[in-house]
Amino acid sequence: MPSKQAKLIVAAITLIVIAILISSSGRDQFLLVRTSVVTATAESIVLPPNSIPIPDSPLKESVIAAGEYMVRQQLTNGELSYQVDFQSGAREYSPSNIRLIAGTGALYTVCRVSRQGKYCDAGDLALDRYLDLLITEPKQFTGTCLYTNGTCELGGSALAVDTIYKRWQVKGDMELGEHNLRHIAVELGKFIVSLRKPEGGFYHAFDPHYGGTADPDYYSIYSPGESLLALTELYEMTGNPLWLTQAREVNDYMITQPITEDHWHSYAFAMLARLDQLTEADKKYANEIAHVVIDGGVRSLSAKNSSISSATKIEALAALAEAFHLSNEKHDWLDDDIRTFITFVRARQLPDNNCNWAISDQMTERYGGGIFSSCDDPSIRVDGQQHYINGVTAYLEYQVMSAEK
Repeated sequence: MPSKQAKLIVAAITLIVIAILISSSGRDQFLLVRTSVVTATAESIVLPPNSIPIPDSPLKESVIAAGEYMVRQQLTNGELSYQVDFQSGAREYSPSNIRLIAGTGALYTVCRVSRQGKYCDAGDLALDRYLDLLITEPKQFTGTCLYTNGTCELGGSALAVDTIYKRWQVKGDMELGEHNLRHIAVELGKFIVSLRKPEGGFYHAFDPHYGGTADPDYYSIYSPGESLLALTELYEMTGNPLWLTQAREVNDYMITQPITEDHWHSYAFAMLARLDQLTEADKKYANEIAHVVIDGGVRSLSAKNSSISSATKIEALAALAEAFHLSNEKHDWLDDDIRTFITFVRARQLPDNNCNWAISDQMTERYGGGIFSSCDDPSIRVDGQQHYINGVTAYLEYQVMSAEK
């Protein structure tokens, strides 16, 4: 149980944040980035003018195929397939709703890449379902959180913001049926900020029961990067400088911590480079992330190891390449390694495989486009799809950006 002092600190931070948000609410307005409202249909969509067009290529088709697998496996109530063994058809897995909400965001990425509204429709169907996991208890905690498995994990609320952002990127509007997604995103942001610690980090989970307490012992390696990214996305969606200030403070703390293969922090660096700027300390830390990702590549390219971890390497390096490009730093040195990881993961995208398996037409019909984990684990998981879709899309966008300069 957290001490009374810890609870008082969280409460004090919460009150400060609420006061700032209330005083800043009148300034909220959309930035002039990807803001055109577009109308999606089941056939095709028109993207906002500032979107990066992705030219046709085998890689683009690979992204669309990964999204097509997700749509084909989706239930009519919006539920996404969490994990399936494509050889046996077994689905005896306990699903992670945090991974499922992140997978929903990937459907919007495919919608943006393909310009086909059916992927946005699938995303809306899933998002409407997973929004039921949100809880708001003003007497217990600040804002809104994503409640899963008996608690509110920091990363779950951050990834819910990211999914709303990915929808906004392609659709431009913030309404989904009776849901005001802008309001929901801001309330999720309030919750994220309320879990900040005085030294700059976060509590990674919150128990909304029994008066509401932060869990000082729970730790998730990617939660800080996910939350930092969500703060930058909130800044772009609302125009409220509070979110950029919060993001800067969190980032300043994060770059004092040990280096990890943090693809979420890499995405946040790309956002900061585009919406603001990277400091010299930011660039140094980002460069070190890139080298850690690359140096770990030999182990990740083993046929026995997971394609999911290699897909996150694609994300990290592609996002950092974009960040360096936007900061007028050298970036093309990352290209060979990005392509290496893409080649490895694509070798796990059915019907292709690097395990010498015979893939029947029936398997291809059901599971084509799915990315299985390894030769020892023929399971297709939603986060594997998500990481691959978003990572390769980031790389394709980076290619367009770098070619234009």
